[in-house]
Amino acid sequence: MSRVDYPPRLELARAPTPLQYLARASEKWGAGKRLWIKRDDLTGSALTGNKIRKLEFIGAYALEHGYQTLVTCGGVQSNHCRATALVAAQLGLDCHLVLRADGEPEAVTGNFLLDQLAGASHEIWPASDWGRHLKETFSRLEASFDAAGRPALMIPTGGSDSLGVWGYIRAAEELGADLKHHEIETAALVMATGSAGTQTGLTAGVAIFGLPLHVIGYAVCDDAAWFNQRVASDWQASLTRWSQLPDIDLVPTTRDHSVGPGYGRADAAVYQLIAELTRLEGIPLDPVYTGKAFQGLITDIEQGFFDDVDDIVFVHTGGVFGLFSHARALEQTVQNLR
Repeated sequence: MSRVDYPPRLELARAPTPLQYLARASEKWGAGKRLWIKRDDLTGSALTGNKIRKLEFIGAYALEHGYQTLVTCGGVQSNHCRATALVAAQLGLDCHLVLRADGEPEAVTGNFLLDQLAGASHEIWPASDWGRHLKETFSRLEASFDAAGRPALMIPTGGSDSLGVWGYIRAAEELGADLKHHEIETAALVMATGSAGTQTGLTAGVAIFGLPLHVIGYAVCDDAAWFNQRVASDWQASLTRWSQLPDIDLVPTTRDHSVGPGYGRADAAVYQLIAELTRLEGIPLDPVYTGKAFQGLITDIEQGFFDDVDDIVFVHTGGVFGLFSHARALEQTVQNLR
């Protein structure tokens, strides 16, 4: 029985997800260490990736409080927006997305195609205006849906807030069972971090359950200072909201050397890594999140950052649909590897 009193949750994710040993990747990049991958890309088919664990709690809250619309935001190829649109459809709710154009073509492909198949309405803002106007846009939409008799739950980027944090607190509990099953005594636990929700939940969960893991986030945007502050502030908001959470101090660790050319964009090294890992292990990463994080992990292994551990667990947070908007660069990478 769990030692944590969780709020209401829907069973949306196909969990527990496997913890898989990467034998060939360990031989190629591990420098004597064992590389493992937590397959949260297998939390579903179209409804897949790390966002689903957060949406289990967000969706339950929406139903419990009588919301009839889910409103959220992110890039045109946002995994979180796609997952929210599909969850809304599954629950019989409306969905509206406030999307940011990050310079990529707004082709109806990948996540953006799935948004529309799920029936989500949307608006697209230039990246230069999106952040500045997001708060007032949310206020406008909240009032509009309320007036229409379809009250909306406003969900932040990535579902990363004091409600979504429960998703990866619960995943940390799941990881505790994984460690016992595979007889892993201590390890580094690494993941991509973009809105800090997964990083906050895992950092908190590891502390709550006393797991022998050092949690390290690899930034895909912004810098380490921003993420460390965001984790701390989101955790304080969670402590304020939920009396059942233990009042513990979190000390987040973020690496920011693999951000590359910016959010939603990748360089040739990331594209090549994606192709190589897919050929080695049959596991595709994505260019926005997991590819960058795995590239950062390999660099840190080479530079001795992980010299004090024998096992490294990489959390695969999903994102496979994001591959399709990078098809041209990936096609060129494949041709170069022939």
